[in-house]
Amino acid sequence: MLLGEYTHTLDPKKRLSLPAKFRQEVGKKVVLTHGLDRCLFLYSVKQWEKIAEKLSELSTGQSDTRGFNRFMLAGAVEVEVDSLGRILVPDFLKEFADLGQKVVITGVHNRAEIWNEEKWIEYKKRIIDQADSLAEKLGEIGVF
Repeated sequence: MLLGEYTHTLDPKKRLSLPAKFRQEVGKKVVLTHGLDRCLFLYSVKQWEKIAEKLSELSTGQSDTRGFNRFMLAGAVEVEVDSLGRILVPDFLKEFADLGQKVVITGVHNRAEIWNEEKWIEYKKRIIDQADSLAEKLGEIGVF
């Protein structure tokens, strides 16, 4: 399971070191794709296969479904984790998430998210301010 929040540096060659705790979980290859809220999603290959399978089962008759599939699947790349635990972030994904030198990597159970540090701080503040109302909504559906 991927958990926690880590601040790392994206080097000038667009290499990003994964947290040591994540490396064992994800293996030697990962899938990097567009995420929601302008971050990147990082999955182990095994987990990505499950996600891609679910996406492929959605109807292609609806424009929204086709668009979301294209967003997630066409934006996905398989990348190697090098011997130092780094991945190479492709330009189009770096630009999509507006990644600068400082990034935040968060563990969100079955995936990691890679955020522009400033955007992560803003996002986290908004969510913290809404935590009580979000918990109430989750309580209504029996999650919390």
